[in-house]
Amino acid sequence: MNAEALHQRLFTIDTHSDTPTSSFARDGWDFATRHDEATDHSQIDLPRMRGAVDAMVFAVYVPQAARTPAGHAVVHELAVRHFERTHAILRQHAAECGLALTADDALRLKAEGKRAVFLSIENSYSLGREPANVEKFFRLGVRMLGLTHMLNNDLADSSTDPRGPEWGGLSAIGREMVAECNRLGIVLDASHASDDVLRDLLAVSRAPVILSHTDCRAVCDHPRNVGDELLRALAAKGGVIQINALPISLVNAPGHGRTAASAEILLRYKDTVISPEMLAAEDRDYHQVAIDHPNPPVAFDDFIRHIEHAAAVIGAEHVGIGCDLDGGGGYFDGLRDVADFPNITRALHARGWQEPALAALWGGNTLRLLRAVQGAA
Repeated sequence: MNAEALHQRLFTIDTHSDTPTSSFARDGWDFATRHDEATDHSQIDLPRMRGAVDAMVFAVYVPQAARTPAGHAVVHELAVRHFERTHAILRQHAAECGLALTADDALRLKAEGKRAVFLSIENSYSLGREPANVEKFFRLGVRMLGLTHMLNNDLADSSTDPRGPEWGGLSAIGREMVAECNRLGIVLDASHASDDVLRDLLAVSRAPVILSHTDCRAVCDHPRNVGDELLRALAAKGGVIQINALPISLVNAPGHGRTAASAEILLRYKDTVISPEMLAAEDRDYHQVAIDHPNPPVAFDDFIRHIEHAAAVIGAEHVGIGCDLDGGGGYFDGLRDVADFPNITRALHARGWQEPALAALWGGNTLRLLRAVQGAA
């Protein structure tokens, strides 16, 4: 069986990329032009998506700062602007891509020869303490909600906050937000959240839960990764783990300080209301962290190892792909950008994966979960 032809037959989706708040935020950056990650560090554009992936979930990420009414108001408007710009870009290139709100939308767009784009939120700090904002973002096209990023927020605890847990899982407001997502049919995403948050989600959500970009703790003992016991609990409730290509969560690197240093930057600005000056200063700090704590050496097989471990523990019907491109994932040989996605199919096919399992991994599991969440709404 030809792996290239096989890849083209599959419906393929990656459930987490940061393109709206990375590449789309650059002045003059063109989604329809083929870029090179080696020169501008971008990993996704329409030319590179063609033949490589049918659908992406584009996440609007906002950095965390002051948890005050003023801080929440500023970041909320910033997130809205990111979504409005993303909608404008999709409309500009409507002949080649389109917004997907349902599983059927994504399959229709593939049949039309177009790329499908779902929208998500990474870090619900942008919702503030207002459950009504869930519906506001739903009307902006959001169909997946990531509860946390690297610090605790008003909804839930993060897996990487140096201060430790604040809520012991979901907060009371977080539970209200979960109920709103269930009511509207928004997929709940526990990537970045603490183990206790995932346990709470599995207990209170009426619909399956996703880990949109997460790896296996049994393979790499990183706080963002999830252990086998929780993987089994996730699968028992119909959930899916989407394997991440973030180097620091793929391989054990004793003493590696990149995660802690990044969290410390966020703590530095935790009482600041976001402004252009603050974001510029934060970017400079992150650049220094990348110099001081470069990614550990990673091989393509390290990524494949996480896929195969998850499939061995919970079955291929509960595993997918969420590489965190344009957000730190990839940049290693075999998976430098979205154009390299067929390499995943080739590698797994060479290891004995047959078409039904690959179809489940690449898209079937995600579409099933989305239908289950929207069907429970």
